[in-house]
Amino acid sequence: MNAAAQSNNPWPAGQLATASRFARHIAIAALAMLGVAGCAQQEPQAKRDKASKPANVGYVVVQQTSAPLIVELPGRTSAFQQSEVRPQVSGVILRRLFTEGALVRKGQPLYEIDPALYRAAASEARANLQSATASAEARTAQAERLKPLAQIEAVAKQDYTDALAAARQARAAVAQSEAQLQTARINLRYTTVPAPITGRIGRSLVTVGALVTANQATPLAQISQLDPMFVDIQQSSADLLALRRQLAQGGVVPAHADVRLTLEDGSAYGYGGRVEFAEAIVDPASGTVTMRARFPNPEGVLLPGMFVRARFAQAIDQSVVLIPQTAVARDPAGIATVYVVGPGNKAQERKITATRTQGTSWVVTEGIRPGEKVVVQGTATIRPGQALNPVPASAPQRVAPPPPGERKGG
Repeated sequence: MNAAAQSNNPWPAGQLATASRFARHIAIAALAMLGVAGCAQQEPQAKRDKASKPANVGYVVVQQTSAPLIVELPGRTSAFQQSEVRPQVSGVILRRLFTEGALVRKGQPLYEIDPALYRAAASEARANLQSATASAEARTAQAERLKPLAQIEAVAKQDYTDALAAARQARAAVAQSEAQLQTARINLRYTTVPAPITGRIGRSLVTVGALVTANQATPLAQISQLDPMFVDIQQSSADLLALRRQLAQGGVVPAHADVRLTLEDGSAYGYGGRVEFAEAIVDPASGTVTMRARFPNPEGVLLPGMFVRARFAQAIDQSVVLIPQTAVARDPAGIATVYVVGPGNKAQERKITATRTQGTSWVVTEGIRPGEKVVVQGTATIRPGQALNPVPASAPQRVAPPPPGERKGG
């Protein structure tokens, strides 16, 4: 710059350089803002272009199949056999012949009642029998002697008739004495109280020296057979009526009622059982019908009175479809919906009836027809009526780079 220009310039040389740099910064900032504005204008357009493209989804083709009607019901265990040990004769307990809580066998002696009176009664009955036998022999012999004399009318026929009747009465007395002796022997045998069944015996309810009677209300002890075990299962009569209605309409067939148990602590019982019968009456207090299942119990895990949960198939529905659980969504009202690939590869939202599961799938009874394509992958990004690019579920996808117009920076 020449001297004249310098003399006419009001800015000093240092201030002029600073102003030039400030102007350049303003120009750069303005260009950056224009670039951001251009990208902001292009971004909605890119989103619209992306939304208009078909969404990639994975589908499965559902087929008609069969599924068991699984129910889980409360139950209570009961002994397979249970017997109260009771005395059949009266007397004083002399000995207890078992260990409380032990396993006893049928016929095993449990208590001994004082047998002295019953031995004496048996001896008396035996003596009465001997007396009756001797009297019968004499009466019979007398009748035999009078028989030929009566035939030749050496004695009155009435005398022979009386002798014959007396012999018969004597023989009847012998029979009565034999019965009395047999009763006395039975009573004597009952002084040893045996186990009526094989099972686990509980605590003794009487002690040595206690007086017991044949008709007493309190048992001496209680025996329970615990292998196998019964489980009494309660089902509401309304559910049972619904099941019978389904069986009558067809499409549902009875199933073999194999039962699995869940114990009180939440663990699974290791053995399966089978339903043996259902009662033909409804409990008026609870409105339930009792079904009885039988389970093996070799380790004695099940004890009478335990509460359990029984799970079993009551019937098999032969006209259902299975849909993966990931494909089913539910609204706040609990209505289940799925997306299907409709005509023109458009997304269709479909309401379904799915009240139970089987493994990882929902059992659908209404809303889906066999052969339809149900979307199981990509359901979170589609809307009803949206164009779809359906492929079989879990098919490998080729990821291509985005078009130049969608690259970062616009």
